Amino acid sequence: MSTGDLLSIEPQELQFPFEPRKQISCSLQLFNKTDNYVAFKVKTTNPKKYCVRPNTGIVMPRSSCDVIVTMQAQKEVPPDMQCKDKFLLQSVVASPGAAAKDITPEMFNKESGHHVEESKLRVVYVAPPRPPSPVHEGSEEGSSPRASVSDNGNINTSEFTTVTSRAYAARPERQDNSPEARALISKLTEEKSSAIQQNTKLQQELELLRREANKSRGGGIPLIFVLIVGLIGIILGYFLKKT
Repeated sequence: MSTGDLLSIEPQELQFPFEPRKQISCSLQLFNKTDNYVAFKVKTTNPKKYCVRPNTGIVMPRSSCDVIVTMQAQKEVPPDMQCKDKFLLQSVVASPGAAAKDITPEMFNKESGHHVEESKLRVVYVAPPRPPSPVHEGSEEGSSPRASVSDNGNINTSEFTTVTSRAYAARPERQDNSPEARALISKLTEEKSSAIQQNTKLQQELELLRREANKSRGGGIPLIFVLIVGLIGIILGYFLKKT
């Protein structure tokens, strides 16, 4: 913790879990140790890279204020995860009842006779936390009191879990390489090929039947034509009988 006469700052370093192409934030907590209103201002050596909210503000007596520092997404990982960026937090006593809108740059001007406290903060890149692997979690569970080895002959749960995992891993390999499995696969393959051939043959026979049906319909005499010829024959027969 960085401690001055006006503000205490926590933490003293800005730690960013660095990840390429990802925006990352960390926070600062400012605590006013006095009975006065304290104005603060945050500066950095690389203003285009960071965003600070709020970058200026008022901390009321015996109270705290949180400052969020956001680093813009970076394309590449820096060499050795080193960062030369720094921040400067300036603080000064403000008039009673002051608000953020009352803060002016002149308040932090030492040449004007103002007592300005300054605290320097450096930026540190840290590796992002990695999610635990299932194997690691199993080992941690095995180290719990219920799974630990005891002297009275209780079962070691961690060893039992390990043996079970190996057995399940080896079982598929024996089944795949067994003669029964290979014979079953060969039989299923043959049945599949036979079913495909029968399906193709049925489709060909069905198509042949459709063609023959179309030909029979196309080559026959239409029913309406037979009816018309029959009607004409009846009419002619009637006239021939009259004559």
